[in-house]
Amino acid sequence: MSLPEQMTALARDAKTAALQMPRLNTGEKNACLCAMADALEGNASIIHEANAKDMETGRSMDLSQAMLDRLHLDEERITDMARGLRNVAELPDPVGRILDERVRPSGLHLRKVTTPIGVVVMIYESRPNVTADAAGLCFKSGNVTILRGGKEALNSNRIIARLMVEAGRKTSELFPEHAIQVVPTTDRAAIPELLSLTDYVDLCIPRGGEGLIRAVAECSRVPVIKHYKGICSVYIDADADAEKAVAVVVNSKTQRPGVCNAMETLLIDKSIAPSLLPQIAGALRDKGVELRADEAVQEILGSDTKAATNEDWDTEYLDLICAVRVVKGIDGALDHINRHGSGHTESIVTENESTARRFQNEVDASTVFWNASTRFSDGGEFGMGAEIGISTDKIGARGPMGLAELTTYKWLGEGDGLIRT
Repeated sequence: MSLPEQMTALARDAKTAALQMPRLNTGEKNACLCAMADALEGNASIIHEANAKDMETGRSMDLSQAMLDRLHLDEERITDMARGLRNVAELPDPVGRILDERVRPSGLHLRKVTTPIGVVVMIYESRPNVTADAAGLCFKSGNVTILRGGKEALNSNRIIARLMVEAGRKTSELFPEHAIQVVPTTDRAAIPELLSLTDYVDLCIPRGGEGLIRAVAECSRVPVIKHYKGICSVYIDADADAEKAVAVVVNSKTQRPGVCNAMETLLIDKSIAPSLLPQIAGALRDKGVELRADEAVQEILGSDTKAATNEDWDTEYLDLICAVRVVKGIDGALDHINRHGSGHTESIVTENESTARRFQNEVDASTVFWNASTRFSDGGEFGMGAEIGISTDKIGARGPMGLAELTTYKWLGEGDGLIRT
């Protein structure tokens, strides 16, 4: 079978499964998820065996130690995957919620009701635990998944998906055979082929670095949920509380620097920079952060501070590096963020409510905080229970995506022999 034929068959099977998914009620979906969790824990040895092959492949590919760590599935990570599936089972069903209801003068009764999106393609790198997370979230929201992880994780992804499908089918006779599928080839040409099948595939969600996401978005003919970069800023306003400012900045940058919601740029009002910036800079340096400063910051902190280049304002470091700039009040902060930000997450530290509200209203980003760390931009922290990704798009889902963001809606109308005159 050729690659186009293989991808078409995969997508066609997924579409068939998507049409069967509404037959499963909430109780059946939850029972399947709990059975999947039991299957992963009960077959940990089989998962370890598959993962060992992937680790060997990863080493042969000269993957970095960080990438090998992401690839590795130990007992704790398998337990975490199972726990995640049980947590999803406990969440409210996002399907069937009434978003709007009205009766028109004609007598037509209308309800706007949430429904699954359909067939969702997930493309991600290295981490095989994403296989269980993504498949579980999509299943609970009534969607069918086609999973494409990195080639180094193929064995792990296959066994995780297989165990989940087997558990689902044993639990409910209504469980669709192709509700969870893994792209069976490592050929890169499979991605554009699969994402050209608009008759079968409804949505693509890539998770990974900017290069992966751009490559997927550029080749896809189906809608793609994405964020390219997480260039997040914290602005310290003239009316900021110094203790709060230090705490928010340090946490935003250092709590976990290698993630998309970590602070990359620090902005501070020029009126308080001479007094507060040395304290903030000292706290960051104590955590091992390298500062890249504009001229005004260098004058305050000393010429030994590394000078920022134009590229620094547009760089997602994912490391203990931070660009620092002095700005002229909120107007300067807004100008910088709306020019250099990536639309992900921004934060202001201030005791002035009107300034904070203006910042939140005028910043163009999916999440805007007041006196809070950028690290809170996360589905779990938002109370979504779990997260499938973060979107900086403006149409459809925006910000952290949980179960509700994996649904769309349709209108249901009822009449009594109504006709339109």
